[in-house]
Formats: sequence, structure tokens, C-alpha cells
Amino acid sequence: MGRKGTLHMVCFLNAIFGLLTALSPNYWVYMALRLLTGFSAGSVCLCAFVLATEPIGPSYRGVTGMSTCYFFSGGIAVLAGIAAMCQSSWRLLYVVTSMPSLVFALAVMPFVSESPRWYLVRRRTDDAMRILRNIASTNGRSIPDGVTLKLDDEDDLNKKVEESSSTILDVFRSRATRGRLVLSVIISFLCSAVYFGLSLNVVNLKLNLYISVVANCLAEMPGFLLTTVLLQRFGRKPLAIGSMILSGIFCTSASLIAGVGALRVVRMACGMVGIFGMAATYSLLVVYTAELFPTAVRTAAMGCTAQASQMGAILAPLVVVLGEQVPFAVFGVFGIIGGLLVICLPETMNKPLYDTMFGLEKGERAPISEGGVIPGNSEI
Repeated sequence: MGRKGTLHMVCFLNAIFGLLTALSPNYWVYMALRLLTGFSAGSVCLCAFVLATEPIGPSYRGVTGMSTCYFFSGGIAVLAGIAAMCQSSWRLLYVVTSMPSLVFALAVMPFVSESPRWYLVRRRTDDAMRILRNIASTNGRSIPDGVTLKLDDEDDLNKKVEESSSTILDVFRSRATRGRLVLSVIISFLCSAVYFGLSLNVVNLKLNLYISVVANCLAEMPGFLLTTVLLQRFGRKPLAIGSMILSGIFCTSASLIAGVGALRVVRMACGMVGIFGMAATYSLLVVYTAELFPTAVRTAAMGCTAQASQMGAILAPLVVVLGEQVPFAVFGVFGIIGGLLVICLPETMNKPLYDTMFGLEKGERAPISEGGVIPGNSEI
């Protein structure tokens, strides 16, 4: 179905399951519909991010990827406001929060183009060029008639056949990507547990729930902005290490502070710095993970890390109920461990976004030529 077709479908499913949830006659139907909503909602974020960033070149890819995060935090802040106004009816809350997906699918998606990279790896070069010419035309530019696209495995006929059916199993078979996927899954799990755990831990701060959620969202946004500014200067890897360890240190500090009197405010401040750092990591990991894997398996690999993130989100509330100080200690350990694991991942700043497994393996082996260009890649 491609990136666009899949996004269109999951937006509709997200809206339908959400609206049906509002009509749930009993708890078991409600629980089943929430499970189905979870499948569709997670896919919306993943498909939208991949579709938005795949046509972007190395110089703007990080900034574009990070820009999507403001809408995520802004959406949670808006949700807190909507929830505060719908306290009298949970059914109304589900109706209101399901409508944006439906509006997006009907009013926005018809004007969104398919990813040219997806066309390219499916050997539909003419369609990929058509999309690129439309993009160029919108920007007031033009692509010369003699220009065409070439995959990074174009010279190897055997690989060409293989790449047309690449799956997540190919990620594990390749030495270049196997370790990346395992590390990305573990890091995403730890990051998500801390990120959602700190968001849910507002109940232990003994403050107004809705105001605390909005405050957490506002605390995240400077993290996105700072990460965006520093991304092209320091790269993905140093920022991911620094932001995770920063969050871990402040969460550990919060666990040592008693929640009485003025110290409660100090502990809340440490928690906000913790979510500031982990929000930066959470958003950065999406950009980082997308760059670690080639187009042929990017969605599958990111699907694995997204599942790990959801598992971390499932663990988070189980940690939050352990009390006022223990959750901060657990999240602090998770943050520090995650930061240390990032050290094992390669840097991706200013590197090409590879199309195929063969292209990635060849590019990783090839020396970087003068000017920083890696031979054999078909950067769009």
C-alpha cells in the first residue's frame, strides 16, 4: 500500500475505533476497542514520520524530523485541556479526540504525495521522478530532462532481486544492521519507560493533574528546540548520550529528595529537567533510528523499535505505583543505562539515507571520498 496508503488506512481505523469506543456497552468491548485503537494510533505516528522525512536530504533531515515532535507534545497539552472540559463524560472525550484523525484523512491526505523512495525501491522510477518533479515545481525549481534515479544496488543484479522482498529477517541476517536493531530496541524501551513514566508520575507530585500534564508538555518543547539547534553541530549520537544521561542524573536526584514542603517543588523541578532530557532523546531517537536503516526495511525496523517503545509505556505505570521516590530512582537508572548503550551505535549525521541493504553494506565498507560523499549511494 505504500507509505501514503498505509497512513490513510490507519487514520480511518483510528477514528473509527475511537468513535466506537464511545459507544461501548460494557468493559470488555471497551477494552477490545482500546486495544485496536492502540494498533492504529501507533501506526499513525510511524507512517507519518517516515512519509515526512524520506524525501528530505541529509542537511535538513534532522530539523524536519525534530519539527514533528512539537505537534506530539502540543497534542498532549491540548488533550489535557479537552479532558479537563469533558470530565463529566468520558464518551464525549473519545468522540472529540477521534475527530482529528478523520478530518486529517479526509481533508489533508488527498494532497499528500507518496514517498519517492518507496517508489524507487519498488523499481517504479518514473513514479518517483514524477513526485520529485512536483516537489521541485512547488519550490519554483525544475529538474533537467536528462536526470534520472538509480538505486544503490543497481550494478548487482542478484541483490536487485533480493531487495524487492526485504523483510525484518534481512535486518537480522546482515551484520551491519543486526546489532543496530537490537540496541535500538533496548534503548527505545528504556527511553519510552522513562518518558511516559515521568509523564504519568505527576500523580506522585500531589499537584493538579491537568496542570501538571500541561507543564510537562511545555517542559519538553525547549528540549526539542535545543536538540534541533545542536543536532547539526554535534550529531545524533553525542546528543542522545548526553540527553539520556542528563535525564538519568536528575531523576536519580529527584529520588533522593523528600516530597514535603518546599522540597516538593525542588523535586518537581528535577522531574521536569528529567522529562526535558528524555523528551529530547525520545524525539531524537525517531530521527536517529530512521537514519540507521535503509528504505527497504526502514518501516519494519522502526516498527520493531515502536513496539519496544510501547512495551516501555506499558511498564511505566507499573513503576509509577511503587511510590513517590522509587519511580524516580528506577527512571534514573534506565536513563543512565540507555545513554551508555547509545555509545555502541554509529553516527549518522550527514551520511546518506541508503535505499537497500546491499547499498548500506557497501556504503559502510566504502571509504569516504573527498567532500564527504560516500560512493554508490542514490541520495534523493
